[in-house]
Amino acid sequence: MQKPEHIAIIMDGNGRWAQRRGKERFEGHIAGARTVEQIVEDADDLGVKQLTLYCLSSENWKRPKAELDALMILLKSYVIDQRPRMMEKSVQFKMIGRRKGIPEDVLAEIDKTIELTAANTGIILCLAINYGSRGELRDACSRIAAELADPQKREDLLRRSGAGSIDELITEQFISEHLYTAPYKDPDLLIRTAGEFRLSNYLLWQVSYAEIWITPVLWPDFCKATLEEAIADFGKRTRKFGGLPGQDQSVL
Repeated sequence: MQKPEHIAIIMDGNGRWAQRRGKERFEGHIAGARTVEQIVEDADDLGVKQLTLYCLSSENWKRPKAELDALMILLKSYVIDQRPRMMEKSVQFKMIGRRKGIPEDVLAEIDKTIELTAANTGIILCLAINYGSRGELRDACSRIAAELADPQKREDLLRRSGAGSIDELITEQFISEHLYTAPYKDPDLLIRTAGEFRLSNYLLWQVSYAEIWITPVLWPDFCKATLEEAIADFGKRTRKFGGLPGQDQSVL
């Protein structure tokens, strides 16, 4: 049975989980963080090579300041508290998203965890923080434009690529190399919890051919059995990538 190497998850439902229990929304985020801790280990046990988790979108800054401040405290605590476990399990920690707007003390702890786990060889845990796919594409276009505006960089790019023109240079692969997610493999499977049927500006370029799996389970209640169900469903899918069943996809 085919298995996904890279799973992206839109972790939805923390607030609803709390409200249904008569709790404050932030208590749902705490419960959701505990789920992250366990699912990283479960995914590793199941042979998943990378998890990319949507923690905070660029649009989430519209939420009440008190909730955002609490989320930053929770994020900082998570990257500090999980370091020993990440080292024990050889988890490689990464972050994608814009740094601007994230408190400096939180960024410092994120950077420290990234540095400490850089040589680890186990599952990659990538948190999407202050992330928005349209913003990512905008930033990629800006970087490309800056490179091409510099005559020396432009000539170097053309020479290294063997392209005869800028039009030949700007391939899909070239664009991918300028996204936040470079050099990671695109997700094979996208999971969204809490029964929502939206991409919510998440990895729009990268999930072009990902299999999508929706569950009504709220993120704090997501467990290994739910993950196994998603992976089993993935294994039943026929992935054609625009071709025909059984066709060698390497030639497409």
